[in-house]
Amino acid sequence: MSRSRTERLVNLVICLLATRRFLTAAQIALTVPGYEHDPEDPREHDAFQRKFERDKAELRDLGVPLETGTASVFDTEPGYRIARREYALPDIHLEPEEAAAIGIAARLWRNAGLAAAASSGLTKLRAAGVEVDPTTTLGVEPVVTVDPAFEPLTSAVRAGQAVTFGYRTPEADAAATRKLQPWGVVCWRGRWYVVGHDLDRGATRCFRLSRIVGGVRRIGRPGAYEPPRDVDLIDHVARWSGPVERTKQASVLVRPGRADGIRRWAQEIVAGPDGDRMVLGYADVDQFAAWLVGYGADVVVLDPPEVRECVIGRLREIAAQHPATEPAVRPEGVPA
Repeated sequence: MSRSRTERLVNLVICLLATRRFLTAAQIALTVPGYEHDPEDPREHDAFQRKFERDKAELRDLGVPLETGTASVFDTEPGYRIARREYALPDIHLEPEEAAAIGIAARLWRNAGLAAAASSGLTKLRAAGVEVDPTTTLGVEPVVTVDPAFEPLTSAVRAGQAVTFGYRTPEADAAATRKLQPWGVVCWRGRWYVVGHDLDRGATRCFRLSRIVGGVRRIGRPGAYEPPRDVDLIDHVARWSGPVERTKQASVLVRPGRADGIRRWAQEIVAGPDGDRMVLGYADVDQFAAWLVGYGADVVVLDPPEVRECVIGRLREIAAQHPATEPAVRPEGVPA
């Protein structure tokens, strides 16, 4: 659904919720942005009628209780309104831990470049009487890193607008220019991908965001296309990327009784006085290092150097994002 149509549907819902009487199509056309037309022009009026019929069907498909009726027995044209008693949400009750989890999710998405969506979600919850504290962490600090192309591509998806960008593959020395109608941005195996219709090739394609060079520039007009509804973006990326062949090996030292996820993938485990030495297979250094970093101090990379250096680099990036606070100065004479 294009952004312009989405906004028109939202405005239509707001309009029909704000009144208790039935509004005719003509009254709605004068009130709701997106329905402007000249009722005396047969072509414009027919176009409005078709648009309005599609929007009514869309609202009913979404479960919006749209009623049809008349304000009085003298009215000859039917009107429309939304049954508020059926549309209203039930009271939302969250436990403190659940509200804190929502706060963490909102902070995570803010870091991921979706600040507007996170803010909108929190606003709706507060409007429903739910207190959500986005500063609560429960001892967890969400760290999400996305590629620079993430925000402009997700914005283009919402606007229904094509984009162009430079794209470099491992086999090519120079970046090639691509033109794409983006359908969505998804994460697969720790990587972000955009899926859409390649305008030059006339086929569905997906591109890894980390391989996009330079900026992402919008082309064409907003709302020029609508993404297909029957496409599974994750499935398309999975089929495009193919199976992962873990031909390389790494040795790590794991604290006894910790990091169960790593233990499940270990090809070999040897217990020792300082911890359990494990051998793991991997394919991509960056992706493998990002996975190991998630286990914190429970895992130490022994070899190879490329994995160890990549893990250290990622830990330094995290440390730079969260500088340590200066210790409080102890008053003189107070024992440690």
